[in-house]
Amino acid sequence: MNATRTDQHTDSPLQAISNSMAQVYKHQFGRGPTKVKTYFAGPDAIVCILEDTQTPSEKALVRMGEHQRLRDVRLFFQYATEDELRRPIEEATGRRVRAFISGIDVVADASAEMFLLEAADPRDAAA
Repeated sequence: MNATRTDQHTDSPLQAISNSMAQVYKHQFGRGPTKVKTYFAGPDAIVCILEDTQTPSEKALVRMGEHQRLRDVRLFFQYATEDELRRPIEEATGRRVRAFISGIDVVADASAEMFLLEAADPRDAAA
């Protein structure tokens, strides 16, 4: 399914998250990813994989070997807009995000956004 589709009313929660993440990236970086896939990673974690997200100037940084500089800038922006990234997860799952973890491989042009959710059953949080 195309990541830029906007009819989230008929999509699964995971597809709705993928669509929203593509839009957040597009807004944040000026272009969205060409490939987005979202997965449950157990009962209380969601991982969103985004590929081909770099702008032309970011690709130039990679060619220049400025990998760490690009990672630093990207992660700065990811955490600066953390609420925008958390919101689609919470809306799609009905659960609060308790932790957000962002990572990027600048050479492969792939990003991973991981969201840890509060336990669905409060009794599970004590375990």
